[in-house]
Amino acid sequence: MTDRQFIDAAVTQFAVLDALLAGTYDSGMPVKTAKEIGDFGIGCCESLGGEVIIDEGEVFECTVDELPARMTDNGILPFVVVCRFPSATPEPITGLGLAALTDHVERTLVSRNLFHAVRVDGVLRSARVRVTQRQEHPFRPLAEVVNQQVETDLVDVRGTLVGFWAPAIYQGITVAGLHLHFLAEDRSVGGHVLDVTVESASLQIASYSRFDLRLPTDSRFLDTELTHNDDHRIVAVEGGATVGS
Repeated sequence: MTDRQFIDAAVTQFAVLDALLAGTYDSGMPVKTAKEIGDFGIGCCESLGGEVIIDEGEVFECTVDELPARMTDNGILPFVVVCRFPSATPEPITGLGLAALTDHVERTLVSRNLFHAVRVDGVLRSARVRVTQRQEHPFRPLAEVVNQQVETDLVDVRGTLVGFWAPAIYQGITVAGLHLHFLAEDRSVGGHVLDVTVESASLQIASYSRFDLRLPTDSRFLDTELTHNDDHRIVAVEGGATVGS
């Protein structure tokens, strides 16, 4: 983006990734509130019971036992990142694996210090997506939950990648680098993206100059002192390409 245009608007996030890593995800943002804030985003279901995609104002949950479905307004999102996605000129992309897609996105950034929303629409040559299984109290840390995640390998599937690129300094608050979820066009499958190869698609990127962090106020969160010591934990549970320098 040689003109370095960005939006004087906010990417809004509820909770922090390090809370999930600590097993602290008792409360969440209602779906209704997330829809009032924005029309584009990603998150996870109540009790880590699946992955969430927000696309064009609709909120979909991808769970272990059911096809992706629209969430009701009273659904709870213990972690969610949401914004309003503007009209953006699509760029055609072809034949990009996850590392190459990440490199391409990073070459397109307005600044490595801003948040960027990333949308890809088209055909994926292949993809691996995961969903996590709903947890019961006492909640386990995210790293233990993903040890039993359900992974699905996809071939020649059409749909939408939805996600964000976040600056490295926010690692632990969120997922630094590129974090994507996928929803098939026919709503047959979706989830958190572990790997992907784009066959032929259009890429849209929007940059944001504000980040609005909203924290839980439930007793477990308030009583759990969060620390961020090991970036490798995030790479392990989120997958994907590592954050560049």
